[in-house]
Amino acid sequence: MLDVIGASRVEDLYAHLPEEIRFNGDLNLPPGKSEYEIADYFRARGAENANEFASFLGAGVYHHYRPVLVDAVVSRGEFLTSYTPYQAEISQGTLTSIFEFQTMLCQLTGMEVANASMYDGSTAVPEAAMMAMRVTGRNRVIVARSVHPEYREVLATYTRHQGVDVVEAPFDNEAGAIDLRALERIVDNNTAAVVVQSPNFFGVVEDIKALAAMAHSSGALLVHAFTEAVSLGLLEPPRDADIVAGELQSFAISPSYGGPFAGVIACKDKYVRQLPGRLVGQTKDGNGNRAFCLTLATREQHIRREKATSNICTNQALIALMATVFMTVYGRRGLRELAEQNLAKAHYLGSRVKRRFSGPYFNEFVVQARLQSAEAVNEALLLNKIVGGLPLARFYPELQGAMLLCCTEMSRREHMNAVAQELGA
Repeated sequence: MLDVIGASRVEDLYAHLPEEIRFNGDLNLPPGKSEYEIADYFRARGAENANEFASFLGAGVYHHYRPVLVDAVVSRGEFLTSYTPYQAEISQGTLTSIFEFQTMLCQLTGMEVANASMYDGSTAVPEAAMMAMRVTGRNRVIVARSVHPEYREVLATYTRHQGVDVVEAPFDNEAGAIDLRALERIVDNNTAAVVVQSPNFFGVVEDIKALAAMAHSSGALLVHAFTEAVSLGLLEPPRDADIVAGELQSFAISPSYGGPFAGVIACKDKYVRQLPGRLVGQTKDGNGNRAFCLTLATREQHIRREKATSNICTNQALIALMATVFMTVYGRRGLRELAEQNLAKAHYLGSRVKRRFSGPYFNEFVVQARLQSAEAVNEALLLNKIVGGLPLARFYPELQGAMLLCCTEMSRREHMNAVAQELGA
């Protein structure tokens, strides 16, 4: 190859680069291994992970059971290798699964339309806020401080150069829910959206009806965010909200060190033209048979940039398919039973520890370590192969010594008792 292009050595390919920025040494890499040595290496590394550990860590990524049928479906070549359903005539399987996904999300959230999924919950929430700004023509967003801190960080990044006024609403120090009186003082006639999470980052269930009434009284939209999708199997759907945005990781999507996940935005039908991403709809083919196609795709790839609703240019079709299979396997009754298990186990542990907030909770709650720091509690639990909760001082300095714990259907009584004992219950 060097002869063909007229070079005498590989280094000639980089002759245009200054000498001082070229790397002339050896890479700090171990020598090569044979195939069986590589296999042994990864088996050993796999044995070091947390598969055998009990986990009480939630905070937006949850340890739920994954039905084996999920991987059996998503591993099929038709789904695993397909890129994107631009050509409807050869993408009917993918389009059908997305259509089913959208339909189930509408049933789950009480909304009238849902998009084909977003990257994850952390991008879905700011996209919902920007959507509310386009609908209302206003440029002020109020976000509850009890919304996931990393979601709020992404919102700040989104709006940094958009001329948007982002205001944080405090939470009640006793209940752990948003402070309604403080929120009432903040909402004004320039507010586009009030963004709340329920169950919120502390696990507390918010009063969505009251929050919607307060937002609507000033002409603002209510954006309901969620991170624990299983809660929708038990709690009343947030029909009073205008836009619902959240994360579906709980629906058979592996934690996988933080992604990839699948976010979602659903809304009232009258706002569909401002929905970011894309939408699959039902139609008929030339022979009059039921068929599916991309009905709405207000993305830069499809329309002029100044008319695009978002620069998010794809969706998590394969990951969303995992959630679709999950919802199909469990069904309405199964999802409710799963949610009831989560509720029961969380309240079993919650009744044996000192909870920081008094508000109603689903499967997460904040505890106050009595005898030692939250970090010390986690270190002690790890010795017993238990992954503890999230120390909250990192995000909330005023909650020093507090820890966010999560119980799911995977939590066992002996492990919950061990956590309670370590917390000094």
